[in-house]
Amino acid sequence: MSAASPRIVIVSGMSGGGKTTAMAALEDLSFYCVDNLPVQLIEQFLSLCAQATPPIDKIALAIDAREVPFLREVPGVVRQLRERGAAVELIFLECSNEMLVNRYRETRRVHPQAPDGTVAEGIEAERRLLLDVARLADHTIDTSALNVHRLKADVVRYVSGESRSTVVNLESFGFRYGVLQAAELLFDVRFLPNPQFETRLRERSGHDREVAEYVLKSVPGAELVERLRELLAFLLPLYDAEGKAYLTIGIGCTGGRHRSVAVAEVLADELRRVGREVNIEHRDVGRS
Repeated sequence: MSAASPRIVIVSGMSGGGKTTAMAALEDLSFYCVDNLPVQLIEQFLSLCAQATPPIDKIALAIDAREVPFLREVPGVVRQLRERGAAVELIFLECSNEMLVNRYRETRRVHPQAPDGTVAEGIEAERRLLLDVARLADHTIDTSALNVHRLKADVVRYVSGESRSTVVNLESFGFRYGVLQAAELLFDVRFLPNPQFETRLRERSGHDREVAEYVLKSVPGAELVERLRELLAFLLPLYDAEGKAYLTIGIGCTGGRHRSVAVAEVLADELRRVGREVNIEHRDVGRS
């Protein structure tokens, strides 16, 4: 390869592990993205990219186990490209069997490695097929507990090499429907005044201004927000210095409809006001 060789990022990993999300993150970084290109065509494709006007110098390729005969050639092709001076990086997306089964159950898709069998059988077969590819990885991401925002942040951080401030993921939930699992910090706000007991507020949510004021303008509500603001002002710079890509904060009330939503929304506003990147989700707000 010449000194002007392109930067090539290969994304591989388990089906259902998040390759589509990872490729979207690379596309946002101005990479030319191609999904499931046969390995035998990689050299030809790179040659075409070099001949483009202007030459395409940032390329992302997604490779998975759908084409089994081609898959065996991936390690050899990667080694050849590296030996010839190409800047090749391989990101491998790992994921637990349990989470992969859940994702396939939610989407009702057939696993590509087990069209006539169970999803669990397909996952095990795919792990065996991808073993050599996984060993070549420069960066492995376990997506088991990641949402799309957190996965994108991890990919961007690795590929860009930029030191970015910790992204805050705020998620409200209802303890009635189970505790939020993937949270580094979790706050129980069931001590706040409950709009559920107010007829005029019961059918509304924490998005509603009157509901939010009922919760947050109470003495404990106002003091809670102030204490959380102070705590996060102390913690987030420490997470930044540690290089943490994201921090998930769970806010829980009984049903996840009123109090937790109001608190999460006001915290998101506070953090954005000081320049922090924030993602917010309300897991249970739509439940009865």
